[in-house]
Amino acid sequence: MSLIFPAPKVNTIPVRGTDGLFPVNRIFCVGRNYEAHAAEMGNQVDREAPWYFTKTPSATCASGSTVPYPPGTSNFHYEMELVIAIGKPIFKGDQRAAQEAVFGYACGLDMTRRDRQQDGKDARRPWDLGKDVENSAVFAAITPKDQVGEIGGQRIHLSLNGDIRQDAKLSDMVWSVAEIVSHLSGYYHLVPGDVIMTGTPAGVGAVVAGDKITGGIDGLDPIELNIGPAE
Repeated sequence: MSLIFPAPKVNTIPVRGTDGLFPVNRIFCVGRNYEAHAAEMGNQVDREAPWYFTKTPSATCASGSTVPYPPGTSNFHYEMELVIAIGKPIFKGDQRAAQEAVFGYACGLDMTRRDRQQDGKDARRPWDLGKDVENSAVFAAITPKDQVGEIGGQRIHLSLNGDIRQDAKLSDMVWSVAEIVSHLSGYYHLVPGDVIMTGTPAGVGAVVAGDKITGGIDGLDPIELNIGPAE
């Protein structure tokens, strides 16, 4: 037996300070994890438990890339996020096990067709057309957790064409890293290669062709994305 066409490539994220690559298995995303962002979208945070949506691994995009403005939207948004990279298997783990399962952290961009996401909300349908977009999971290099320390007061920020649009602290997250990983592991056998995008602060907004996005989190490699013309 042989494959009838070549298998898809393995999507990877570089690891800071090494020539190693982190293979992306699955991409989970936390919804409404910053109260101010939920408010600007006309929503409230759910303090009962975190909730999630997903992106396919093929949505992975390297920091510094130039990507085309995607089809099917006229309202393409940036969302700056802390990314958790899983390095050990965990299933139904407590918060201590969750911390041990973390390999490292990275800056990420959850690029979103906001109008298509709103369509899903209005019709009470999935968000896939809004969120699972080609080149929409943008990752900077992963920094191993022992080089980062405890996640808490680090600044998270994003600029569009040099103007600051998002500026907050990771301590503003409703759900902590340990809480997210522990909770998610109650529903999935998390394995090395899984990544979790932890939500975005207030200040999201639209981009157009020619725009340059830059962002950062204290202690992590910065992130950059250029928006090209539509194909």
